[in-house]
Amino acid sequence: MIIFLIGLVILIVGGAIYGKFCEKVFGPDDRDTPATTLADGVDYVAMKPWKNKLIELLNIAGTGPILGPIQGILFGPIAFITIPVGCVLAGALHDYFVGMISMRNSGAQIPKMMYKFMGNGATKIYTVIIWILMLLTGVVFIYTPGDLIVGDIMGMDVKGNVIWIVYAVILLYYVISTIFPIDQIIGRIYPIFGAVLIISAIGVFVGVMLDGGANMPALNSGLLTQHPKGQSFIPVFFITVACGIMSGFHGSQATLISRTVKHEKEGRHTFYTMMLVEGAIAMIWAAGAMVLFGRGTDTVTGATQMVGIISREFMGTIGGLFAIAGVIVLPITSGDTAFRALRLMIAEQFNIDQKDAKKRVGLSLIIFIPAILILIYAKSSPGGFNLLWRYFGFTNQLVAVFALAMIVVYLKTAGRNYLIALLPGTFYTFIVFSYIFHEKIGFGLEARIGEMFGIADTSYAISYTLGAICAVLFLWLVPKLASKRKDIILNYKM
Repeated sequence: MIIFLIGLVILIVGGAIYGKFCEKVFGPDDRDTPATTLADGVDYVAMKPWKNKLIELLNIAGTGPILGPIQGILFGPIAFITIPVGCVLAGALHDYFVGMISMRNSGAQIPKMMYKFMGNGATKIYTVIIWILMLLTGVVFIYTPGDLIVGDIMGMDVKGNVIWIVYAVILLYYVISTIFPIDQIIGRIYPIFGAVLIISAIGVFVGVMLDGGANMPALNSGLLTQHPKGQSFIPVFFITVACGIMSGFHGSQATLISRTVKHEKEGRHTFYTMMLVEGAIAMIWAAGAMVLFGRGTDTVTGATQMVGIISREFMGTIGGLFAIAGVIVLPITSGDTAFRALRLMIAEQFNIDQKDAKKRVGLSLIIFIPAILILIYAKSSPGGFNLLWRYFGFTNQLVAVFALAMIVVYLKTAGRNYLIALLPGTFYTFIVFSYIFHEKIGFGLEARIGEMFGIADTSYAISYTLGAICAVLFLWLVPKLASKRKDIILNYKM
């Protein structure tokens, strides 16, 4: 309990101090924002500050900040320190600068900003990855809420025919929210969703506090524990708990809200502070899981199943259903904007006018075809969802590395403190590449070499070495790129 409370203090106090520092580095002023200068009644719509903050929170808070921490807490209480520290120094910084840079560049989506600051080569790679991530995110956020609705709310078999009806209803909502103006659907129903989300998180928090730490490890028992499946804390923890610490997906959502913020000085609370709130949600659900593991709940229980167990344990049958509803809200309010962001990215790439309703509908339908095919595969294949989630986690963090590189270039070009983005970018480069070099969904280097020599090598020696080389290259090359592109960037017109 002490470690959990220390983590909350780091998140709140550290976030308040560092958030102001990030704001000072960026330097918001009183200039007109895209919400007013480019108002089109569809995507560029000035909205009230409280509504922007709530929509940003619901956009970024998918199932990641709940399912990820529930799995991450299996590494021990260290999660209560790494989540807030990472959120303050990396995740919230990432969200703030992406949103503010977009606001300074006509509300551009990240691929367009990537072209300006990183050049054509990086943009081509990034665009492919971000489009894949948006599709995977949308599919994951049809799959998980659908299964929670059918399994935990309706008490039915998630492999039966009913699940496809529920998937179809969620997909229909996504189609509508993707096509309609942002203030007509998302702007109106999100306050209701937000209330459900906040109340469910408060309910779990109260349950954890009433437990009093009786079922949490003592402070002297060590921060890091052996994972039940023998997974390595670095890099697996930071891939697993991605959304609660830092998520590249958030960049695609911050650029949506950059088109609805009326004043630049609203940016810190809209982008930075809302990521801190997501970090708090991640810590609360991680604490709930740790309490139940301390009471004897099997640590191999799936993360989705743990959501229902935690909810009912701390809030009773009725309250538990309400808490589950809060968890269902999270992916739905991220899935709709994932598809919306993908529509805008493709529209920018091919100059498709989004004021034209027919073009909006046509482009949206094209997007949903591959999404449906991926969903069918994930549901019909025995290991389909696990594979989908792993690729989602990896691409999510890889996209964040690209965004941090872009922030470095922006800050260095503007003559500002770029180290605040360079250092977390270097760390996450190591995490992302050491993970993909080691894991079977990537190169599986140690396993392959072990097979060649007839040994069971489960170490990360090769992957850590290659990951470190990639990190050094990031640390060296990104600032050089900023210096090389300075004149191009200063003369570039969006």
